[in-house]
Amino acid sequence: MEGILKGRVALITGGGQGVGQGIARALAGAGANVAIAQRRGDEAENEARFLRDTYGVRAMAMTVDVTKADEVQAMVENTAARLGRLDILVNNAGASFPKRLENHSDEDMAQGFDLNYWAVFRAMRAAFPIMKAQKYGRIINLGSLNGVNAHMFTVAYNASKEAVRALTRTAAVEWGGRGITANIICPSALSPQARHYFDANPAMAQTILQQVPMCRFGDAAQDIGPVAVFLAGEGGGYTTGNTFFVDGGGHINGVAWRPEVDD
Repeated sequence: MEGILKGRVALITGGGQGVGQGIARALAGAGANVAIAQRRGDEAENEARFLRDTYGVRAMAMTVDVTKADEVQAMVENTAARLGRLDILVNNAGASFPKRLENHSDEDMAQGFDLNYWAVFRAMRAAFPIMKAQKYGRIINLGSLNGVNAHMFTVAYNASKEAVRALTRTAAVEWGGRGITANIICPSALSPQARHYFDANPAMAQTILQQVPMCRFGDAAQDIGPVAVFLAGEGGGYTTGNTFFVDGGGHINGVAWRPEVDD
């Protein structure tokens, strides 16, 4: 896949670590110029430097809180202004917290949707006129098996991620005639947070692996990134509105994900 995205520009939210980082590196490895948006600016700067040094692409960093509407708008506009265009939008930033459904406050639910849904919607809305004018756009939104399989104790995350899947399919229908595709990747890959959790809960990690047909956790750059590269390129131009489960087969029967919570 080397060079198949040469001349394209990609924006990845949360691209400084975890799954977003793996996707950023795969896109850069395929020749794309990359903008990394991260709440922690030092992580974004470090990753942009790595992409420039390793792949010889143009890479820029932005400190962005994607729960702020004005920062999301500026993020998209700055990417297009500094890198000349915007072909690929990867909405990866997101987070969850464990809490029983009945203990969720209105504020808990609103915070989950601000990060996991509204940030995605606003970025897509901001990117649309740019992609429409180019007659080319690739939107890749990160979903979650938590929502698909209704994992316990993460209702704000589950609901907001499933809302993103509906949003993505709707964009695929409405924007397809503009040369814009929109797809979902539901990944299973070790992020720093996942490693920390599994290090502290080795029995849970082993239980999950027993239910993953490929018998291993995914690697963000090697397993998730190539799928993003396909969707981002010319080869993915007739693929839209789909959910890609890149999880070693874990979605087939589900996995036993059950964090500890207070009663």
